Amino acid sequence: MNATNSSTEPEKNRDPQSLRSYRWFGPDDMRSFGHRSRLKGMGFDDIDYQGRPVVAILNTWSDLNTCHSHFRNRADEVRRGILQSGGFPVEVPVMSLGEMMMKPTTMLYRNLLAMEVEEVLRCHPVDSAVLMGGCDKTVPAMLMGAISADVPSVFLPAGPMLKARWKDVTLGSGSDVWKYWDERLAGNVCDRDWNCIENCIAPSAGTCMTMGTASTMACIAEALGFTLGGAANVPAVVAEHSRLAVATGRRAVEMAWEKRTPSSFLNEQSIRNGVVTSLAIGGSTNAIVHLIALAGRMGIELTLQRFDELSRITPVLGNLRPAGQYLMEDFYHAGGLRALLKELGDLIDTSCQTISGTTLGEQIADAEVIEPDVIRSRENPLSPAGGTSVLQGNLAPSG
Repeated sequence: MNATNSSTEPEKNRDPQSLRSYRWFGPDDMRSFGHRSRLKGMGFDDIDYQGRPVVAILNTWSDLNTCHSHFRNRADEVRRGILQSGGFPVEVPVMSLGEMMMKPTTMLYRNLLAMEVEEVLRCHPVDSAVLMGGCDKTVPAMLMGAISADVPSVFLPAGPMLKARWKDVTLGSGSDVWKYWDERLAGNVCDRDWNCIENCIAPSAGTCMTMGTASTMACIAEALGFTLGGAANVPAVVAEHSRLAVATGRRAVEMAWEKRTPSSFLNEQSIRNGVVTSLAIGGSTNAIVHLIALAGRMGIELTLQRFDELSRITPVLGNLRPAGQYLMEDFYHAGGLRALLKELGDLIDTSCQTISGTTLGEQIADAEVIEPDVIRSRENPLSPAGGTSVLQGNLAPSG
Protein backbone atom coordinates (compact mmCIF):
# COMPACT_ATOMS: atom_id res chain seq x y z
CA MET A 1 0.00 0.00 0.00
CA ASN A 2 1.33 3.39 -1.00
CA ALA A 3 -0.26 5.53 1.67
CA THR A 4 2.35 8.22 2.16
CA ASN A 5 0.75 11.48 3.20
CA SER A 6 2.97 14.01 1.46
CA SER A 7 0.85 17.13 1.26
CA THR A 8 2.79 20.28 0.45
CA GLU A 9 -0.09 22.63 1.22
CA PRO A 10 1.42 25.57 3.16
CA GLU A 11 0.07 25.99 6.66
CA LYS A 12 -0.56 29.69 5.95
CA ASN A 13 -3.14 28.72 3.31
CA ARG A 14 -5.12 26.67 5.79
CA ASP A 15 -7.61 29.40 6.50
CA PRO A 16 -10.62 27.95 8.35
CA GLN A 17 -12.85 30.44 6.53
CA SER A 18 -11.95 28.73 3.25
CA LEU A 19 -13.59 25.50 4.41
CA ARG A 20 -17.05 24.70 3.09
CA SER A 21 -18.21 23.85 6.62
CA TYR A 22 -17.39 27.38 7.80
CA ARG A 23 -20.67 28.52 6.25
CA TRP A 24 -22.49 26.35 8.78
CA PHE A 25 -20.37 26.89 11.89
CA GLY A 26 -18.29 30.06 11.48
CA PRO A 27 -20.51 33.15 11.10
CA ASP A 28 -21.80 35.08 14.09
CA ASP A 29 -25.46 34.76 13.21
CA MET A 30 -28.55 33.02 14.51
CA ARG A 31 -28.47 30.10 12.04
CA SER A 32 -24.85 29.24 12.83
CA PHE A 33 -25.67 29.53 16.52
CA GLY A 34 -28.28 26.82 15.94
CA HIS A 35 -25.78 24.57 14.15
CA ARG A 36 -23.16 24.96 16.87
CA SER A 37 -25.64 24.46 19.69
CA ARG A 38 -26.81 21.17 18.21
CA LEU A 39 -23.22 19.94 18.06
CA LYS A 40 -22.90 20.92 21.70
CA GLY A 41 -26.05 18.93 22.37
CA MET A 42 -24.26 15.83 21.07
CA GLY A 43 -21.40 16.38 23.48
CA PHE A 44 -18.95 18.09 21.15
CA ASP A 45 -16.96 21.11 22.27
CA ASP A 46 -15.57 24.04 20.27
CA ILE A 47 -12.15 22.41 20.03
CA ASP A 48 -13.65 19.36 18.30
CA TYR A 49 -14.70 21.21 15.15
CA GLN A 50 -13.65 24.87 15.10
CA GLY A 51 -11.06 25.49 12.39
CA ARG A 52 -11.02 21.80 11.44
CA PRO A 53 -12.17 20.15 8.18
CA VAL A 54 -15.39 18.22 8.64
CA VAL A 55 -14.81 14.80 7.08
CA ALA A 56 -17.85 12.62 6.40
CA ILE A 57 -17.44 8.87 6.66
CA LEU A 58 -20.09 7.49 4.30
CA ASN A 59 -20.51 3.95 5.60
CA THR A 60 -22.45 1.27 3.70
CA TRP A 61 -22.23 -1.25 6.57
CA SER A 62 -25.23 -3.53 7.08
CA ASP A 63 -25.93 -6.84 8.79
CA LEU A 64 -27.38 -7.93 5.44
CA ASN A 65 -24.28 -7.04 3.41
CA THR A 66 -21.73 -9.78 3.95
CA CYS A 67 -19.08 -7.95 1.90
CA HIS A 68 -19.12 -5.06 4.38
CA SER A 69 -19.40 -6.94 7.68
CA HIS A 70 -16.02 -5.51 8.83
CA PHE A 71 -16.99 -1.89 8.14
CA ARG A 72 -18.02 -1.13 11.73
CA ASN A 73 -14.38 -1.56 12.74
CA ARG A 74 -13.00 0.10 9.62
CA ALA A 75 -15.13 3.21 10.23
CA ASP A 76 -13.48 3.58 13.64
CA GLU A 77 -10.07 3.24 12.01
CA VAL A 78 -10.92 5.86 9.39
CA ARG A 79 -12.05 8.09 12.25
CA ARG A 80 -8.65 7.58 13.92
CA GLY A 81 -6.85 8.77 10.80
CA ILE A 82 -9.06 11.84 10.50
CA LEU A 83 -8.35 12.78 14.12
CA GLN A 84 -4.62 12.22 13.63
CA SER A 85 -4.59 14.84 10.86
CA GLY A 86 -6.68 17.37 12.72
CA GLY A 87 -10.06 16.76 11.13
CA PHE A 88 -13.52 16.42 12.62
CA PRO A 89 -14.97 13.00 11.66
CA VAL A 90 -18.71 12.52 11.22
CA GLU A 91 -20.09 9.12 10.27
CA VAL A 92 -23.12 9.16 7.98
CA PRO A 93 -24.80 5.86 7.06
CA VAL A 94 -25.95 5.49 3.47
CA MET A 95 -27.86 2.73 1.71
CA SER A 96 -26.10 -0.65 1.69
CA LEU A 97 -26.47 -2.68 -1.51
CA GLY A 98 -25.73 -6.27 -0.52
CA GLU A 99 -25.51 -8.24 -3.75
CA MET A 100 -26.26 -11.62 -2.19
CA MET A 101 -29.35 -10.68 -0.18
CA MET A 102 -31.24 -8.08 -2.26
CA LYS A 103 -33.74 -9.29 -4.85
CA PRO A 104 -34.29 -9.22 -7.72
CA THR A 105 -31.08 -7.25 -8.30
CA THR A 106 -29.12 -4.45 -6.65
CA MET A 107 -28.88 -2.77 -10.05
CA LEU A 108 -32.37 -1.40 -9.38
CA TYR A 109 -30.88 0.63 -6.52
CA ARG A 110 -27.48 1.75 -7.86
CA ASN A 111 -28.76 5.12 -8.99
CA LEU A 112 -30.70 5.54 -5.74
CA LEU A 113 -27.47 5.18 -3.74
CA ALA A 114 -25.71 7.52 -6.17
CA MET A 115 -28.41 10.12 -5.54
CA GLU A 116 -28.16 9.61 -1.79
CA VAL A 117 -24.38 10.03 -1.77
CA GLU A 118 -24.63 13.16 -3.91
CA GLU A 119 -27.28 14.78 -1.74
CA VAL A 120 -25.70 13.75 1.58
CA LEU A 121 -22.48 15.44 0.50
CA ARG A 122 -24.25 18.46 -0.93
CA CYS A 123 -26.63 19.25 1.92
CA HIS A 124 -24.36 18.70 4.94
CA PRO A 125 -21.45 20.77 6.30
CA VAL A 126 -18.87 18.47 4.71
CA ASP A 127 -15.40 19.50 3.55
CA SER A 128 -14.33 16.06 2.33
CA ALA A 129 -15.51 12.46 2.50
CA VAL A 130 -14.35 8.88 2.83
CA LEU A 131 -16.54 6.59 0.74
CA MET A 132 -16.70 3.10 2.24
CA GLY A 133 -17.93 0.54 -0.28
CA GLY A 134 -17.01 -2.66 -2.03
CA CYS A 135 -19.99 -4.84 -2.92
CA ASP A 136 -20.68 -4.61 -6.65
CA LYS A 137 -23.04 -1.64 -7.09
CA THR A 138 -21.83 0.33 -4.07
CA VAL A 139 -18.58 1.23 -5.84
CA PRO A 140 -19.96 2.91 -8.97
CA ALA A 141 -22.86 4.41 -7.02
CA MET A 142 -20.60 6.13 -4.49
CA LEU A 143 -18.19 7.37 -7.16
CA MET A 144 -21.08 8.66 -9.29
CA GLY A 145 -22.52 10.59 -6.35
CA ALA A 146 -19.15 12.05 -5.38
CA ILE A 147 -18.44 13.15 -8.96
CA SER A 148 -21.77 14.97 -9.18
CA ALA A 149 -21.44 16.61 -5.75
CA ASP A 150 -17.78 17.48 -6.55
CA VAL A 151 -16.77 17.43 -2.90
CA PRO A 152 -13.24 16.10 -2.15
CA SER A 153 -13.73 12.34 -1.77
CA VAL A 154 -11.50 9.29 -1.37
CA PHE A 155 -12.74 5.74 -1.86
CA LEU A 156 -11.94 2.97 0.63
CA PRO A 157 -12.52 -0.47 -0.96
CA ALA A 158 -13.89 -3.22 1.28
CA GLY A 159 -11.24 -5.60 -0.01
CA PRO A 160 -11.67 -9.22 -1.12
CA MET A 161 -12.29 -12.07 1.30
CA LEU A 162 -9.60 -14.67 1.94
CA LYS A 163 -9.06 -17.71 -0.26
CA ALA A 164 -11.37 -20.63 0.38
CA ARG A 165 -10.30 -24.28 0.68
CA TRP A 166 -12.40 -27.43 0.64
CA LYS A 167 -10.35 -30.60 1.15
CA ASP A 168 -7.49 -30.11 -1.32
CA VAL A 169 -9.42 -27.76 -3.63
CA THR A 170 -9.19 -23.96 -3.78
CA LEU A 171 -12.65 -22.49 -4.09
CA GLY A 172 -13.71 -19.20 -5.61
CA SER A 173 -16.85 -17.56 -4.22
CA GLY A 174 -19.30 -16.40 -6.83
CA SER A 175 -18.04 -18.87 -9.44
CA ASP A 176 -17.40 -22.38 -8.10
CA VAL A 177 -20.89 -22.61 -6.66
CA TRP A 178 -22.27 -23.11 -10.17
CA LYS A 179 -19.92 -26.00 -10.87
CA TYR A 180 -20.61 -27.81 -7.61
CA TRP A 181 -24.35 -27.25 -7.90
CA ASP A 182 -24.23 -28.97 -11.29
CA GLU A 183 -22.20 -31.79 -9.71
CA ARG A 184 -24.77 -32.14 -6.94
CA LEU A 185 -27.61 -32.31 -9.44
CA ALA A 186 -25.67 -35.01 -11.26
CA GLY A 187 -25.40 -36.97 -7.99
CA ASN A 188 -21.62 -36.51 -7.71
CA VAL A 189 -21.67 -34.37 -4.54
CA CYS A 190 -23.44 -35.71 -1.46
CA ASP A 191 -25.39 -33.60 1.05
CA ARG A 192 -22.52 -33.73 3.54
CA ASP A 193 -19.97 -32.41 1.04
CA TRP A 194 -22.42 -29.80 -0.21
CA ASN A 195 -22.81 -28.54 3.36
CA CYS A 196 -19.03 -28.48 3.81
CA ILE A 197 -18.67 -26.37 0.66
CA GLU A 198 -21.40 -24.04 1.93
CA ASN A 199 -19.50 -23.61 5.21
CA CYS A 200 -16.15 -22.71 3.65
CA ILE A 201 -16.69 -21.05 0.26
CA ALA A 202 -16.99 -17.58 1.87
CA PRO A 203 -14.36 -17.80 4.63
CA SER A 204 -14.21 -14.19 5.81
CA ALA A 205 -15.60 -10.71 5.51
CA GLY A 206 -14.98 -8.99 2.19
CA THR A 207 -16.06 -9.11 -1.43
CA CYS A 208 -15.87 -12.19 -3.65
CA MET A 209 -12.24 -13.25 -4.06
CA THR A 210 -12.64 -13.83 -7.79
CA MET A 211 -12.32 -11.02 -10.34
CA GLY A 212 -16.05 -10.38 -10.25
CA THR A 213 -17.74 -7.00 -10.39
CA ALA A 214 -16.64 -5.96 -6.89
CA SER A 215 -12.89 -6.40 -7.44
CA THR A 216 -13.18 -5.14 -11.01
CA MET A 217 -14.74 -1.89 -9.83
CA ALA A 218 -12.23 -1.54 -6.96
CA CYS A 219 -9.41 -1.83 -9.51
CA ILE A 220 -11.12 0.70 -11.77
CA ALA A 221 -11.52 3.09 -8.82
CA GLU A 222 -7.78 2.90 -8.17
CA ALA A 223 -6.94 3.33 -11.86
CA LEU A 224 -9.19 6.42 -11.94
CA GLY A 225 -7.16 7.86 -9.06
CA PHE A 226 -9.96 7.64 -6.48
CA THR A 227 -8.00 5.57 -3.90
CA LEU A 228 -4.64 5.50 -2.23
CA GLY A 229 -2.08 3.53 -4.21
CA GLY A 230 -2.42 -0.21 -3.73
CA ALA A 231 -5.83 0.05 -2.04
CA ALA A 232 -7.85 -2.03 -4.51
CA ASN A 233 -6.55 -5.49 -3.64
CA VAL A 234 -5.74 -5.49 0.09
CA PRO A 235 -7.71 -8.42 1.59
CA ALA A 236 -10.52 -7.30 3.86
CA VAL A 237 -9.33 -8.91 7.09
CA VAL A 238 -5.54 -8.49 7.07
CA ALA A 239 -3.84 -5.91 9.27
CA GLU A 240 -2.82 -3.84 6.25
CA HIS A 241 -6.48 -3.15 5.53
CA SER A 242 -6.81 -1.52 8.95
CA ARG A 243 -3.74 0.60 8.23
CA LEU A 244 -5.23 1.48 4.85
CA ALA A 245 -8.39 2.71 6.58
CA VAL A 246 -6.39 4.95 8.92
CA ALA A 247 -4.27 6.31 6.07
CA THR A 248 -7.39 7.00 4.02
CA GLY A 249 -8.80 9.05 6.89
CA ARG A 250 -5.59 11.05 7.12
CA ARG A 251 -5.61 11.71 3.39
CA ALA A 252 -9.21 12.90 3.45
CA VAL A 253 -8.26 15.75 5.80
CA GLU A 254 -5.47 16.90 3.49
CA MET A 255 -7.83 16.76 0.51
CA ALA A 256 -10.22 19.12 2.29
CA TRP A 257 -7.51 21.75 2.63
CA GLU A 258 -6.25 21.18 -0.92
CA LYS A 259 -9.77 21.32 -2.41
CA ARG A 260 -8.93 18.15 -4.33
CA THR A 261 -12.36 17.58 -5.82
CA PRO A 262 -13.13 14.86 -8.39
CA SER A 263 -13.21 17.50 -11.13
CA SER A 264 -9.64 18.50 -10.22
CA PHE A 265 -8.13 15.12 -11.13
CA LEU A 266 -10.59 13.21 -13.34
CA ASN A 267 -10.67 13.63 -17.11
CA GLU A 268 -11.26 11.69 -20.30
CA GLN A 269 -7.87 9.97 -20.04
CA SER A 270 -8.75 8.82 -16.52
CA ILE A 271 -11.82 7.09 -17.94
CA ARG A 272 -9.67 5.51 -20.66
CA ASN A 273 -7.35 4.20 -17.93
CA GLY A 274 -10.36 2.68 -16.22
CA VAL A 275 -11.46 0.90 -19.38
CA VAL A 276 -7.97 -0.42 -20.15
CA THR A 277 -7.59 -1.62 -16.56
CA SER A 278 -10.87 -3.51 -16.71
CA LEU A 279 -9.79 -5.22 -19.92
CA ALA A 280 -6.28 -6.08 -18.68
CA ILE A 281 -7.52 -7.75 -15.49
CA GLY A 282 -10.15 -9.79 -17.34
CA GLY A 283 -12.77 -7.85 -15.43
CA SER A 284 -16.52 -8.22 -15.17
CA THR A 285 -18.63 -7.21 -18.16
CA ASN A 286 -20.77 -5.24 -15.68
CA ALA A 287 -17.95 -2.70 -15.67
CA ILE A 288 -19.17 -1.49 -19.06
CA VAL A 289 -22.48 -0.29 -17.61
CA HIS A 290 -20.80 1.36 -14.63
CA LEU A 291 -17.96 3.05 -16.54
CA ILE A 292 -20.44 4.52 -19.01
CA ALA A 293 -22.40 5.91 -16.05
CA LEU A 294 -19.27 7.32 -14.40
CA ALA A 295 -18.20 8.97 -17.64
CA GLY A 296 -21.69 10.40 -18.02
CA ARG A 297 -21.43 12.05 -14.61
CA MET A 298 -18.29 13.77 -15.92
CA GLY A 299 -20.00 14.88 -19.12
CA ILE A 300 -17.95 12.43 -21.19
CA GLU A 301 -19.49 10.14 -23.79
CA LEU A 302 -18.20 6.57 -23.54
CA THR A 303 -19.48 4.12 -26.14
CA LEU A 304 -19.50 0.37 -26.61
CA GLN A 305 -17.40 0.96 -29.72
CA ARG A 306 -14.68 2.49 -27.55
CA PHE A 307 -14.59 -0.63 -25.36
CA ASP A 308 -14.22 -2.77 -28.48
CA GLU A 309 -11.43 -0.59 -29.89
CA LEU A 310 -9.43 -0.72 -26.66
CA SER A 311 -10.10 -4.45 -26.19
CA ARG A 312 -8.39 -5.16 -29.50
CA ILE A 313 -5.13 -3.59 -28.35
CA THR A 314 -5.15 -4.46 -24.62
CA PRO A 315 -3.65 -7.78 -23.49
CA VAL A 316 -5.15 -9.66 -20.55
CA LEU A 317 -2.36 -9.73 -17.94
CA GLY A 318 -4.34 -10.78 -14.86
CA ASN A 319 -4.41 -14.58 -14.63
CA LEU A 320 -7.44 -14.40 -12.37
CA ARG A 321 -10.64 -16.36 -12.05
CA PRO A 322 -13.01 -16.73 -13.75
CA ALA A 323 -10.95 -15.97 -16.87
CA GLY A 324 -7.74 -17.40 -15.40
CA GLN A 325 -6.40 -19.50 -12.56
CA TYR A 326 -5.76 -17.42 -9.42
CA LEU A 327 -7.73 -15.49 -6.79
CA MET A 328 -7.54 -11.94 -5.44
CA GLU A 329 -5.36 -12.88 -2.48
CA ASP A 330 -2.84 -14.29 -4.97
CA PHE A 331 -3.07 -11.06 -6.99
CA TYR A 332 -2.35 -9.04 -3.85
CA HIS A 333 0.74 -11.09 -3.01
CA ALA A 334 1.88 -11.03 -6.64
CA GLY A 335 2.19 -7.23 -6.62
CA GLY A 336 -1.43 -6.18 -7.07
CA LEU A 337 -2.92 -3.65 -9.42
CA ARG A 338 0.00 -1.25 -9.16
CA ALA A 339 2.31 -3.90 -10.62
CA LEU A 340 -0.15 -4.74 -13.39
CA LEU A 341 -0.58 -1.09 -14.33
CA LYS A 342 3.17 -0.67 -14.51
CA GLU A 343 3.38 -3.76 -16.72
CA LEU A 344 0.85 -2.19 -19.11
CA GLY A 345 3.37 0.55 -19.86
CA ASP A 346 2.27 2.99 -22.54
CA LEU A 347 -1.26 1.58 -22.65
CA ILE A 348 -1.90 3.60 -19.47
CA ASP A 349 -1.75 7.41 -19.30
CA THR A 350 0.51 7.81 -16.29
CA SER A 351 0.20 11.61 -16.31
CA CYS A 352 -3.33 11.43 -14.87
CA GLN A 353 -3.72 12.90 -11.39
CA THR A 354 -4.94 11.02 -8.31
CA ILE A 355 -6.43 11.87 -4.92
CA SER A 356 -2.94 11.48 -3.44
CA GLY A 357 -1.74 14.66 -5.12
CA THR A 358 0.59 12.66 -7.35
CA THR A 359 0.27 11.32 -10.86
CA LEU A 360 -0.71 7.72 -11.51
CA GLY A 361 2.83 7.17 -12.81
CA GLU A 362 4.33 8.34 -9.54
CA GLN A 363 1.88 6.14 -7.65
CA ILE A 364 3.05 2.98 -9.45
CA ALA A 365 6.73 3.88 -9.93
CA ASP A 366 8.10 1.44 -7.33
CA ALA A 367 5.68 -1.40 -8.08
CA GLU A 368 7.04 -4.80 -9.12
CA VAL A 369 5.64 -8.12 -10.21
CA ILE A 370 6.40 -10.80 -7.60
CA GLU A 371 4.59 -13.74 -9.22
CA PRO A 372 4.85 -13.57 -13.04
CA ASP A 373 2.30 -16.32 -13.56
CA VAL A 374 -0.35 -14.32 -11.69
CA ILE A 375 0.50 -10.97 -13.30
CA ARG A 376 1.66 -11.76 -16.81
CA SER A 377 3.96 -9.63 -18.93
CA ARG A 378 2.88 -8.09 -22.22
CA GLU A 379 5.15 -10.64 -23.91
CA ASN A 380 3.37 -13.54 -22.17
CA PRO A 381 -0.26 -12.48 -21.69
CA LEU A 382 -3.13 -14.69 -20.68
CA SER A 383 -4.68 -13.46 -23.94
CA PRO A 384 -3.14 -11.04 -26.42
CA ALA A 385 -6.43 -9.11 -26.64
CA GLY A 386 -10.13 -9.41 -26.09
CA GLY A 387 -10.70 -8.96 -22.38
CA THR A 388 -14.20 -7.92 -23.40
CA SER A 389 -15.65 -8.42 -26.86
CA VAL A 390 -18.53 -6.29 -28.07
CA LEU A 391 -20.89 -8.22 -30.35
CA GLN A 392 -23.35 -6.75 -32.82
CA GLY A 393 -25.89 -8.25 -35.18
CA ASN A 394 -29.57 -8.92 -35.61
CA LEU A 395 -29.91 -10.17 -32.00
CA ALA A 396 -28.12 -7.10 -30.58
CA PRO A 397 -28.33 -4.27 -33.12
CA SER A 398 -27.04 -1.72 -30.59
CA GLY A 399 -24.35 -4.03 -29.25
